[in-house]
Amino acid sequence: QVQLVESGGGLVQAGGSLRLSCVASGRTFSNYAMGWFRQAPGKEREFVAAIGCSGRSTSYADSVKGRFTISRDNAKNTAYLQIDSLKPEDTAVYYCAATRYYSDYANQKSYLTWGQGTQVTVSS
Repeated sequence: QVQLVESGGGLVQAGGSLRLSCVASGRTFSNYAMGWFRQAPGKEREFVAAIGCSGRSTSYADSVKGRFTISRDNAKNTAYLQIDSLKPEDTAVYYCAATRYYSDYANQKSYLTWGQGTQVTVSS
């Protein structure tokens, strides 16, 4: 299976931006659709965004549309999540995950592999 490592989290003021990265190794990255999820303190992990194997297809949770952009660079085995106009409610641990089934992108159970997560903290 593919292994995933996230980076790019940090402490940022409301209104700021971050770009999260997810580097994959071990298998052919372009064979996997990628998803980003987040888990805020005391809450369940939730879907944020997903991107198909080629990068042509993307999907977003309603709560992040217009502020978050998912992308990927298959030559670099990396998926990205650009987060703009950050809000305090975006504070969470952000996880990337890999799945064979982009059609089931919001279903956490369809994802084979998960990264360790990267913390994003937004101050007001």
